[in-house]
Amino acid sequence: METRPFGSTGIRVPVLGFGAMQVGDPRIAESEAAAMLNGALDLGLTLIDTARSYGLSEERIGRHLAHRRDEFVLSTKVGYGVEGREDWTYECVLAGVDAARDRLRTDVIDVVHLHSCDLETLRTGEAARALLRCRELGKIRVAAYSGDDEALRIAIESGMFGSVQASVSLCDQQALDVLPDATTRGLGSIAKRSLAGRPWDSTVPPVDAAQLEYHRRFAALHAAGLDLAAADLDGVALRFSAYAPGVDCVIVGGADARHLEKNIAAVSAGPLRPEQLAAIRGAFARAATNWRGLI
Repeated sequence: METRPFGSTGIRVPVLGFGAMQVGDPRIAESEAAAMLNGALDLGLTLIDTARSYGLSEERIGRHLAHRRDEFVLSTKVGYGVEGREDWTYECVLAGVDAARDRLRTDVIDVVHLHSCDLETLRTGEAARALLRCRELGKIRVAAYSGDDEALRIAIESGMFGSVQASVSLCDQQALDVLPDATTRGLGSIAKRSLAGRPWDSTVPPVDAAQLEYHRRFAALHAAGLDLAAADLDGVALRFSAYAPGVDCVIVGGADARHLEKNIAAVSAGPLRPEQLAAIRGAFARAATNWRGLI
């Protein structure tokens, strides 16, 4: 697996990382979660991304990968859900990092994001200062922000973060206007939601609001002249995100190792052809005049 510098953090990340949201689903057997996590590492997906809100994900990563901790970059997200602490406060972030370290069974977490907090939280800086304090104490390596739109721009320009995570997909390209600035400033970057829920493989509109929006957007891209009917759309989507300017690592999830192998093969094919990129960007520009990112 190709690796890249993660901004100026001193960390190297794989071009393709593993998003561990699905393995946090309690309906997935413990043995299956263990196999998926270890299988991802075996395939070279040596960045694993999780969050406080991803069910059993942090606990399962700690349970099944603690013995392999030196093999991967560990990324999580905090800011909420700590008993006895008000969300997004300094104390909540400090306690959230400690709780994550316990669940993940690690002394140091490589990358910890504020998980899509609002603009006011970013502007006051209290939550970000808590992450910086955790870094000073050696509990985390990189203070980061995960989110989109204006908040993403503010996070990049603030000087308080060492990396960001943003939505980058065929259906969600707004971050591509600001991620190159993150690179210039030395920030690492992770692209999330790169398959956008695979709206090209859905004949019935989804119930989930975010997935429904991606379904609508993909239809609008088609109406705007994007013709990918004969393409492997999973592969096109991953290559679009993985080789976009400003992206260091793209994360994909799942509960089937065969899908990961297919994703690796797609990314290994390299960047899309210039004419494909032009068609995708052009259709998005025509269709997305009022679109905003999905938090």
